[in-house]
Amino acid sequence: MRISIGGGGTDLPSYYEKYGGFVISAAINKYIFISVNRMFTDDIFLKYSTFERVQDINEIQHPIMREALRMNGLGKSLEIVSVADIPAGTGLGSSGSFTVGLLKALHGIKQDYISAHELAEEACHIEMNLLGTASGKQDQYIAAFGGLSCFEFDTSGNVKASRLKISSDTMTHLSDHVLMFFTGYSRSSESILGDQKVRTSQGDSSMIDNLHFIRDLGMQIRESLEAGDPRRFGELMHRHWLHKRERSKGMSNPCIDRWYNVATSNGAVGGKLVGAGGGGFLLFYAANPKHLRAAMAREGLQEVRFAFDHDGSTLICRD
Repeated sequence: MRISIGGGGTDLPSYYEKYGGFVISAAINKYIFISVNRMFTDDIFLKYSTFERVQDINEIQHPIMREALRMNGLGKSLEIVSVADIPAGTGLGSSGSFTVGLLKALHGIKQDYISAHELAEEACHIEMNLLGTASGKQDQYIAAFGGLSCFEFDTSGNVKASRLKISSDTMTHLSDHVLMFFTGYSRSSESILGDQKVRTSQGDSSMIDNLHFIRDLGMQIRESLEAGDPRRFGELMHRHWLHKRERSKGMSNPCIDRWYNVATSNGAVGGKLVGAGGGGFLLFYAANPKHLRAAMAREGLQEVRFAFDHDGSTLICRD
C-alpha cells in the first residue's frame, strides 16, 4: 500500500488531460496478499471478505476479479484468495494495490513477464476504463513501482516514473519522523473523487486553482526532500492540508480538525489525511515524535508504524 507525499488529486484524468499532473508517493510495508492456485474442480473459487464459487467468469460479483480474469483468459479451475494488512477505505490505496497484486499473480501463473509500467497501466484500464471508477493513476503506479517515487502525467495520459533522489540520511530521518494514526473512520473515496471529477470537467475555477496549487506544492516538496530539508517538507504538508480540506465539504470533520490541531500543538510541523479524505489515516511530519505519540494516545488514536518498501509488487512462486 502507499502514503501520498504530495500532488494527490492531480493524477485524475479530468485534471491531467488538460493541465498535466504530478504526484509523489511512497510504498510502505503494509500489503495485500493475493494467492492464485490451480484446482482440480471445474469452477472458480474466490475468497476475500466473502466467498464466491461460480462456474463462469461472468457470474463473479467482485468487479475487479471479474475483469482481471476476463482480461487474462485463464478460464476455470482457479482458487484466488485475498488477505490484507489494512482494511479497505482507509486512504492507503488498497483498491489499486489489490488490482496490481491480482494482475501480477495472474501473469505469474501464466509465466508471463510484465513490466511495472505495463502492470500499472493494465490495473488503471480495469479500474478507470472498464469499471468507470472516479480514480486516478497514483495508486496503481506506486503499487507496481514501489519506493519513494515521482509520477508525471502528461495530457495524453502517459506517465513518467522516477525515484525521488534523496540521501540515505534524509530517508532515515523520514522513517523516524513521519508518523501515521488511524482516525477510526473508513470511507469510500468514490464520492469525494467523483465530486472533484465533475467539478474539474465542468471548469470549476476554485477546484482547478486548488489542484494547480497542490501540483505546484508537490514539486516544492520534491525540491525540499532532495535538498535534505525535511522540516520544510512538514511545513509544505501543512499548506497542502489547508488547501486540500477546501476541496470538498466531506474532506474533513470536527473530530479530524481537532486531532490535527492537537497534533500541531504537540510536536507535529504539518500533516494531512492520507488519500481522498473524509477518514482513514492522519499522517504527520513530527519535529518531536515522542510528544506527538503521547498526545495522540491521549486522544485515543492508534499509531500504525510502517517502513518504506522499495520493491513494488512482488511475485512469490511455489514449486
